[in-house]
Amino acid sequence: MKIAETEYLGNRAYDELLEAGMHPRSVAQPLFDYLNSIETSELDTRCKAVDSTIMSMGITFTVYSEAGNIDRAWPFDPIPRVMGRNEWERIQDGLKQRLKALNLFINDLYNEQLIVKDGVFPLEVLAGSRNFREQCKGIQPRFGVWAHICGTDLVRDKDGTVYVLEDNLRVPSGVSYMLENRQIMKRIFPEVFRTTNILPVDDYVTQLYEMLAALSPRQNEHPVIVVLTPGVYNSAYFEHSYLAQQMGAYLAEGSDMVVGKDDVVYLKTITGLQRVDVIYRRVDDCFIDPEMFNPESILGVRGLMRAWRKGNVGIANAPGSGVADDKVVYAFVPQIIKYYLNEAPILANVPSYLCMYADQRDYVLNNLDKLVVKPANESGGYGMLIGPRATEEEREKFAALIRENPRNYMAQPTLDISTGPTLVEGELAPRHLDLRPFVLQSDKLYATTGGLTRVALRKGSLVVNSSQGGGSKDTWIVDDEVH
Repeated sequence: MKIAETEYLGNRAYDELLEAGMHPRSVAQPLFDYLNSIETSELDTRCKAVDSTIMSMGITFTVYSEAGNIDRAWPFDPIPRVMGRNEWERIQDGLKQRLKALNLFINDLYNEQLIVKDGVFPLEVLAGSRNFREQCKGIQPRFGVWAHICGTDLVRDKDGTVYVLEDNLRVPSGVSYMLENRQIMKRIFPEVFRTTNILPVDDYVTQLYEMLAALSPRQNEHPVIVVLTPGVYNSAYFEHSYLAQQMGAYLAEGSDMVVGKDDVVYLKTITGLQRVDVIYRRVDDCFIDPEMFNPESILGVRGLMRAWRKGNVGIANAPGSGVADDKVVYAFVPQIIKYYLNEAPILANVPSYLCMYADQRDYVLNNLDKLVVKPANESGGYGMLIGPRATEEEREKFAALIRENPRNYMAQPTLDISTGPTLVEGELAPRHLDLRPFVLQSDKLYATTGGLTRVALRKGSLVVNSSQGGGSKDTWIVDDEVH
């Protein structure tokens, strides 16, 4: 397989598969041996077959644009990201530690608020939170867990350090693409899977089902689980239908359910009403219950919050969990871990500057050409400024936004995030990437073996989101000792 040497010679970032001199790292050696053993034309034929499979299976995502909503085939790169098991196990421990602490934090905020009273978490940050739901105060969900599914975004800097970039605790998406990527890779490179000990990811659906079942208020009966979707026009509808089908759960919209006078949720079926035990909701808080939130919402179920508060239904992720899915709250996670667990964080945060503090705000405003500035509650790569690549006009616009609402903005250094060899016109060229593992919590914790690697397919781009031109790769966690 030919490597685009010119691009790699100018690549300053840490590369996940290639060391200095463009030699494969030890965990990637079997992959490169295999790539060098097949003709480029053979690989091209296999990739075209995969593209056809993606289209025929309907593996798509939706791009929202001024021209309308456009369904696109899932962009897939066949060169996987490879990581050793020893390194991964430490990351996995850090992910579990982080979610455990965040759930203790959320539960505290909606009840005693001890972390605020003890001066560890600023009241002004909580007061300025767009995702703190007054309607959730006093609720104690099963196991004290609010964020049952977390998609944590990880990046690696040029010195090899893995950082947490952000926590996604509301309705994290992408796990179906992680699972499908693995199935696709087994079709492209079946020989490598026979000769390399690549750890599996296909237990996720079972783990997800068991986590959801643990939330059921009727523990002695087989739970009725519903995946609540906004409908076919949602960008992640493929994932909603995929997970429902894989778990044997119902896929339903808000209008398919009703809350009875007994404050129990029922699903409308052709044989009559059926009690619902657990709802895996993929609808934002503001639309989940028109009785409590947006009265004009047609996506939710009227009375759902009453049923949940009384313990008659489990909801994952719980309404209000987004209070910790805030890029300003993110900066306090190391203190949150120390406060609730009395442990040092296993995974580091990216150094952050909070514009709500005058000295840090002044630093940000004076260094916009060097920093990435993010609004507290946006996602998908929207609404942020990548200072070194922005125009002077764009930086001035952001300076005004920061001065107008400093609580809503934070900034971080522009990292040289790692790259991975990506197939570009028959050659392997470096493209920046991140990693989104998925962590589950109910009465126990579980983390995926690897996760969804997202890759910026445009040369030099740091934005990996599929909605902005990004694609994905399979993630191989290889058993170092066996290898």
